[in-house]
Amino acid sequence: MTTEQPSTRTHILRCGERLIATKGFVGVGLAEILAAAGVPKGSFYHYFSSKERFGEALLASYMERYLAHLEQMLVPDGQPARVRLMRYWAYWNVSQCGVDGPACDAGTGEGSKCLVVKLSAEVADMSDTMRIALRDGATQIVARLARCLREAVQDGSVPQATDPEAMALTLYEMWLGASLLAKLRRDGSSFEHALRATDALLGGADAGPGAPLAPVRPKVAHAQGGRAAPRAGKGKALRQPA
Repeated sequence: MTTEQPSTRTHILRCGERLIATKGFVGVGLAEILAAAGVPKGSFYHYFSSKERFGEALLASYMERYLAHLEQMLVPDGQPARVRLMRYWAYWNVSQCGVDGPACDAGTGEGSKCLVVKLSAEVADMSDTMRIALRDGATQIVARLARCLREAVQDGSVPQATDPEAMALTLYEMWLGASLLAKLRRDGSSFEHALRATDALLGGADAGPGAPLAPVRPKVAHAQGGRAAPRAGKGKALRQPA
């Protein structure tokens, strides 16, 4: 029994997450979650006393997986720290795009929509506990980015004058804003601009050896527009560091 309970709970959370990432928290009813998970109402209330408690658990599970995935992208691997940072930003657009497949196929962070972007404005005035869960998760993301920026300062791949904590917050705020604009425009132009701005803020052509511009993002369809996001380098060529 003890081995089955976590599995059932996780299954409900993953199915609900996939629906909520697309429709929002208010836009998904309990009946829809139950249908996607294929469980009776009693099973849901066995694990979650209310939809709000479900939302809290969902965000805790999501942030744990997101932070683990971020750690994998930023872990030292012989590349300059700036390269690892740009890898994360280049990946950001993918995390904002939909993934085809059944509602319960939510993965470990790859290709799934960012719930910080999706739910922050929606739940901030609705549930203080969910707001705090998102706030604390975002704080941990910025802290990990700042740690990698400190490593970049140490290895010389970003300017020595860079303030890691301030720069991490500036970049994260910029990319959150780019995500909102992408929803309004239904294309990837705001991500392209954010990627260029990030490159410039991290030193651009003046960055140290071994710190190239971020690789081209995979070509994927934006979740809301159904059109492929523009590829990096389309039109004017991206600046290449010396």
